[in-house]
Amino acid sequence: MFVKNRMTTNPFTISPDQTIPDAQEIMMKHGIRRLPVVKDGKLVGVVTKEDIERYSPSKATSLSMGEITYLLSKTKIKQIMTKDLVTISPNALLEEAATLMRDQKVGFLPVVDGDKLVGIITESDIFDAFIELLGFRERGTRLTVEASDEPGILARLTGIFAQYGANITRVAVYRGADGTSSVVVGINSFNTEDIEKTLEENGFRILYKLQNS
Repeated sequence: MFVKNRMTTNPFTISPDQTIPDAQEIMMKHGIRRLPVVKDGKLVGVVTKEDIERYSPSKATSLSMGEITYLLSKTKIKQIMTKDLVTISPNALLEEAATLMRDQKVGFLPVVDGDKLVGIITESDIFDAFIELLGFRERGTRLTVEASDEPGILARLTGIFAQYGANITRVAVYRGADGTSSVVVGINSFNTEDIEKTLEENGFRILYKLQNS
């Protein structure tokens, strides 16, 4: 799955010449914590709620509310935004986005085509894709099966499901360090007793069974 399939297109943005109150209003109105900063259609930075808090006077300040409001209204976004950006292409894989977020310790990535902002992708988008990939909320049965980590084992495993005419909708493999793997197999059926029995007769072990109705 690609970033372009999961990103938010036409995200809310702000100009570098707008001010902190402008950013606060957009964030509060739309319930967001970050804004790409765009000038002439090009991405030039990012401003977050944390950036605003960092540049706002502390509660211990001796300034009056009027003075604070005045100072904030004079502070432009270009003065507080992050310019050294981590971005990703819309044609990159979601795995690349997840790895980049993890390595760079960021919660979202601006998605750019050239230097043009085309969307944003967040941790929540990655989580949603992960849940969908594993079919966790789909109707049917998910069996987590312990299998030897060796050539041909996946064909043997799925072949047993085929014997019973089961329609496999999802497969995921978690490789262990002891020569075994945990294989998650999702099917759109609830009648799995015979499948489970045959799996165990062929040396597989059922680790977990989940059914969603």
